Amino acid sequence: MTPKERWLAVLERSSVDRAPCDIWATYEVRDKLCKHLGCNDYWEVIDKLEIDAPYTVGGRYVGPKPKENTNLWGVKFRTVDYGSGTYSEADSHPLADVRTVKELEQHPWPSADWFDFSDVKEQIKQHQHRPIRAGHIEPFLLYCHLRGMEQAMMDLIEFPEFIEYVFDKIFEFETNKLERILAQAGEMIDVVVTAEDLGSQTGPMLSLEHFRKFWVPRFKKYIALAKQVGAHIFYHTDGAARVFIPDLIDMGVEILNPIQANCPGMEREGLKKDFGDKLVFHGSVDNQKVLPFGSPEDVRKEVIDCFETLGIGGGYICAPCHNIQPNTPVENILAMYDTIKEIASDSKYTEPLRKD
Repeated sequence: MTPKERWLAVLERSSVDRAPCDIWATYEVRDKLCKHLGCNDYWEVIDKLEIDAPYTVGGRYVGPKPKENTNLWGVKFRTVDYGSGTYSEADSHPLADVRTVKELEQHPWPSADWFDFSDVKEQIKQHQHRPIRAGHIEPFLLYCHLRGMEQAMMDLIEFPEFIEYVFDKIFEFETNKLERILAQAGEMIDVVVTAEDLGSQTGPMLSLEHFRKFWVPRFKKYIALAKQVGAHIFYHTDGAARVFIPDLIDMGVEILNPIQANCPGMEREGLKKDFGDKLVFHGSVDNQKVLPFGSPEDVRKEVIDCFETLGIGGGYICAPCHNIQPNTPVENILAMYDTIKEIASDSKYTEPLRKD
């Protein structure tokens, strides 16, 4: 089977030749893998390791040139070097001092007209054997960049009308982009990505009441658009987010990522028991302790445990529980994918559970 066929079979609860796998990794890790495996580019690495990674399509930016190190929303970023790698951090919050909706109306909001989507089919052409992924919306993360995280959290209580207004702008922008992708590619899109980190390492980061008020109605409309062409819905949330899972399912989410099993309520056995008939689980190989600091044998045991808890009866796409970090030994990354290759074709992971 091709990677696309494996993903679609798992989502449709059909048999596969082997359970699919995926990879998330920082750019530093991608470069390290390319050098170690003697590959010319990252897709060659993916093919060499037999990873079923999706290919993401989108519009080509043709709008006004943004200021240096500044995104389309007016947020300036700086690069932070932590020794073995770098990451981008918001360095300004253009709406931090806003105190009225009228001030929000004056902000220069971006437009989907700033993107050219005419070559989406051409982007897909070389990757038709892979799952094709589109879209990405993570409204509160962007809201935190615009307002600053502390103020953004207070706005949930103090200025709910600000969240309503800005969320509407974000969803309008991303919905318009997705509409144009679907107009070009339609049923060629297999997966549409939605996201918001709802959990911390120890518990929820916001209330279920607020999630239902600000997020759910807007996500439902975005998801309904994707489902018009038969796309499957991927949702990313880090942390202890179990309390939100029934609402995610009600929204139309089908794939849940990344399954941080070391967070309260995210234990694999419980998630599989309670939601395994409604969700495909994506991720869960620990990259906070096991991948960076364990031995290859520790990695092997972690992968097997993921399959034994999440993978029996299908419904599992094995992957790291977030981006593999630069301090992760290449040997551990290879141990992960070698173990997947060794066990993923076992019939207990490839045949869906049947209900009598």
